[in-house]
Amino acid sequence: MSSSILPVRPDGQVIVTGSLAFDQIMVFPGSFKDHILPDKLHIINISFLVSEMRKQRGGCAGNIAYTLALLGHDSRIVAAAGNDFSSYAEWLRQHGVDLEGVETFEDETTASCHITTDQDDNQITGFFVGAMARAGELSLKQRMGDRPALCIVAPDDPSAMSRHCQEAREAGLPFLFDPSFQVTAMDGESLATATRGAAMLVVNDYEYAVFLKKTGMDDDTIFDLADMVIVTLGGEGSKIRRRGFNDLMIPAANATLTDPTGAGDAFRSGFVAGLMRGHELEVCGRMGSVTSAYVVECNGTQSHHYSQDEFERRYADNFGPLPIPAAESTDKVPTVG
Repeated sequence: MSSSILPVRPDGQVIVTGSLAFDQIMVFPGSFKDHILPDKLHIINISFLVSEMRKQRGGCAGNIAYTLALLGHDSRIVAAAGNDFSSYAEWLRQHGVDLEGVETFEDETTASCHITTDQDDNQITGFFVGAMARAGELSLKQRMGDRPALCIVAPDDPSAMSRHCQEAREAGLPFLFDPSFQVTAMDGESLATATRGAAMLVVNDYEYAVFLKKTGMDDDTIFDLADMVIVTLGGEGSKIRRRGFNDLMIPAANATLTDPTGAGDAFRSGFVAGLMRGHELEVCGRMGSVTSAYVVECNGTQSHHYSQDEFERRYADNFGPLPIPAAESTDKVPTVG
């Protein structure tokens, strides 16, 4: 499968829009299914006694930018934060993330995500939007700097997601649309409008089903909106779809599961890092698998760390030696898609 859709400047920044949040991670040492009665869903009232709770840095934009930094790629976050963001900001700066696009709203607190995970790795999540509700006030065009290469529009306030997709289109900036859990908050028209013209739509298998149902699209007409669709499949890996090609199945990397939170954000970072280096799609997908493996082995979405050499060794252990990128083996400009 060819990786050529459109050129991306290899010396540019990856612009990441999306949420910045603190995660409250709780662990329930049982199974949700044992406590939910199907015939009582209309009056559900359940309290889970959790065995662990941790407060950690999170939010999709922060998670994606952090892993991009580990992989050696320059990124700029465009997002809304609150008056409690200073220590989190320092953490990201220490890892080389550009925060010039972040707006701090002193009358708001940073968004907060409350996640409870059971022993079967099912999750129930509650999200307090906080400053994220102001993200729609931020102009991507005004904050993306002078060397944008690609924009990742990750989960955020829906109005911000729609605005940032529109501004990326207007600026001629290739973008990856990652609606993730916001497929439940956005209607079909908003989802279709935001996706139109995207270089990539990235969702998990459940989100993909919801997206198709809400928009009225199917496996073929989805390509009227996006050039490529990537569907992540958890422990089964991922699937890369393009019109006119057979689906490309990407296996998961070997991992010892501790906490699945943040695996999708890490996959997107690894995939985009591969694109920025000029790799073929299969290699990009495998890089996404390896970055995901690091995250699920840790408690927290930004607790993992590795050197470039360590990453390449783990890639090799799973898939063989990491190929030399097209950008280094030829004089061609790296391409996305």
